[in-house]
Amino acid sequence: MYTYLKNGLQFLTAKIFFMKIQTAIQNVFAQLSESLQQLNNDEYTQRCPTLFNATIGQHVRHIIELFICLEHDYEQGLVNYEKRKRDYTIESDKKVAIGLLQQIPACLYKHDKNLMLEAAYDDSSNDTIVISTNYFRELVYNLEHTVHHMALIRVGINEVSAVKVPEEFGVAPSTIKYKRTAKAA
Repeated sequence: MYTYLKNGLQFLTAKIFFMKIQTAIQNVFAQLSESLQQLNNDEYTQRCPTLFNATIGQHVRHIIELFICLEHDYEQGLVNYEKRKRDYTIESDKKVAIGLLQQIPACLYKHDKNLMLEAAYDDSSNDTIVISTNYFRELVYNLEHTVHHMALIRVGINEVSAVKVPEEFGVAPSTIKYKRTAKAA
């Protein structure tokens, strides 16, 4: 049996849950990679006024670094995305970014375990708070975070190039499903 019921709700086993999340991450990374391949490196690094002068590369770096941070901090059990290593070659060289987008999904398979998330959430203080979480929850967070940044990347791509991204690029799966059912009604 791949699912079980608890209080009338259906839950996926850890293996099936992970496979669904890994597939979703692979899909958005493939979509992002394919769109980046159509840009030249100047477009990838061009500042976009509508993105407060950020670049597409900066948004891609941010996505990648959160996944790398989770991977790096998994063993110690304390994740702090604010203290992640920032690798500026990811934002300046789209080939490096594309390579990482292709490598990361294969590194995700880990057992779910409890983690602690440390963050300051206050730019006027260095005091941190620590919140209980788990590995699978952080994968879901990073996936949703990726889709959010892809929406911003879409704006950047439209600003700096003539590249046409897929209609679903940067749109949450729940929104895509809702639009489909709304059209069918």
